[in-house]
Amino acid sequence: MTFLVMLLVGLAFLVILPLMLIKLVLGLIFLPFKLLGFVFRVVFGVTFGVVGLVFQLLFSGVGLVLALLALVGLALLVPLIPILLIGVGLWLLVRSTSRRPPPLRLSA
Repeated sequence: MTFLVMLLVGLAFLVILPLMLIKLVLGLIFLPFKLLGFVFRVVFGVTFGVVGLVFQLLFSGVGLVLALLALVGLALLVPLIPILLIGVGLWLLVRSTSRRPPPLRLSA
């Protein structure tokens, strides 16, 4: 019985050892590609990465500046609304009372 166990362990060792060596050799062959993939994952990551983080900070800053400009513009234009309404009313009044020349008719 012990001889059979030793024989099976020896056969398993003879099968497993070449597989482990093949795995080690392939792992060393593909190691540069794994490292390159890791670098790409860090730089162009799934969620943000370095490039995504830079763009996120850049565009959030641009959005903040544009929001502040819109807020300042709105604060400056709100007091001008009554003047704008008076101007539009006068323009409509002048336009409705002005006499327009009749449209040109082309006779054939």
